[in-house]
Amino acid sequence: MFKALMLEEKDGRVESSIQQVDEAKLPEGDVTVAVSHSTLNYKDGLILLGQGRLVRQYPHIPGVDFAGTVLDSAHKDWKPGDAVILTGWRVGEARWGGYAEKARVKGDWLVKMPSGLDARRAMAIGTAGFTAMLAVMALEDHGVTPAKGPVLVTGAAGGLGSVATAILAKRGYKTVCSTGRAETHAYLKALGASEIITRESIAKPSGKPLDSEAWAGVIDSVGGTTLATVLPQVMYHGSVASCGLAGGAKLETTVVPFLLRGVNILGIDSVMCPIERRRTAWSRLAMELPVDKLDSTIQTATLETVASFAPEILAGKVRGRVVVEI
Repeated sequence: MFKALMLEEKDGRVESSIQQVDEAKLPEGDVTVAVSHSTLNYKDGLILLGQGRLVRQYPHIPGVDFAGTVLDSAHKDWKPGDAVILTGWRVGEARWGGYAEKARVKGDWLVKMPSGLDARRAMAIGTAGFTAMLAVMALEDHGVTPAKGPVLVTGAAGGLGSVATAILAKRGYKTVCSTGRAETHAYLKALGASEIITRESIAKPSGKPLDSEAWAGVIDSVGGTTLATVLPQVMYHGSVASCGLAGGAKLETTVVPFLLRGVNILGIDSVMCPIERRRTAWSRLAMELPVDKLDSTIQTATLETVASFAPEILAGKVRGRVVVEI
């Protein structure tokens, strides 16, 4: 038996409770992990509150990422005692996830804990930070460098934006952060932000097919009108790494930025990302992310308290990372 945060659907509503679960009920897989830490991501908030139709079958254990130690393995690459990380592969959505003392997954989905990280710090990075590194890698794959000009980070006070800001600053970029929360300015400056602008300044498109060139690159975790606003401001052959749709999936724009400036939209998919790119991203996070700054972003939750954070993360009121100690 193991302890888990279990979601059940009752009369059309999703309810959560702490339960003791028989290990025999874990899904099929060739590796069983003793989970020590997980994270609260935006997607977790939706799942905990039964929104977004991300979960189709109950009872369900949420938690879209986790870190821990291998308990049992029939996979050639893993043995008991190995420290591992899992993000993506629809764990915590279509399959039981990390808000439990044990998880069973396919060994091909796991990444070895990089040197320099432990489980708590790995989950302070979590899916959001992993996605942030994928976004930085995508921008650089398409020619964005510190010499090309500033990079804009939207939704900067959230988990993805916080880690993206710290990575970019460490790599020498002029990093401009957009946020609607004045109380987070000092926090973002401490992470390395060069400049902070208001969310309102990029909340409404100008209506012009092209604006003045402002950004060599953009890491956008908002979407919607924010993405529509920044596209005409991207420099010639600049790129936008699009990581989320919190502001909506509808995009009202023209083809002009793409035809006349050669702007790229780079979709970042952290769920089905190939394993070699996963390993590269985690290795770079361990080497390049300033962990002293990372520690300042951490709030701690438990299985008993994590659900109380869900409304706040959906409302954009959570600063930094919420690490769940299992």
